[in-house]
Amino acid sequence: MDKKVLTLCIVHQGDQVLLGMKKRGFGEGRWNGFGGKVKEGESIEESMLREFEEETGLRLTAFEKRGVLEFRYQNDENKIHEVHLFCARAFEGEPMETEEMRPQWFSLDEIPFDSMWPDDRYWFPMFLEGKKFRGHFLFEDFNTILEHSLQELEN
Repeated sequence: MDKKVLTLCIVHQGDQVLLGMKKRGFGEGRWNGFGGKVKEGESIEESMLREFEEETGLRLTAFEKRGVLEFRYQNDENKIHEVHLFCARAFEGEPMETEEMRPQWFSLDEIPFDSMWPDDRYWFPMFLEGKKFRGHFLFEDFNTILEHSLQELEN
């Protein structure tokens, strides 16, 4: 198996979340959290902090890990994307648009699920409830989920 380890961080403050419109690369045209590949010699947390700052201009001051999601794609079942999911609660600075992402605040009742990855509808409610979880998703293509499972973890 070829495993790619990635991070994803979403700011959740009160009744709002900060998402970014992906402007290029994998996921272009979708609203998502902020993150990317873990570089060699970098911890998962270091990678998340670096990617978050690169994509938003913000420096995180409080965050917690919420889960791990594994993604496989039917056309390449030997490749796994292992995504470590974080919730950010506090930061310094103001969100700014970068070459890769355009940040925008959304109220919880206006989260743009129709313009996000299809798996987000499954795990996002658990994320917003502050739960910790593990999930597995098998995609037929980038828009169709064939199988999925989610398991809440002990805090």
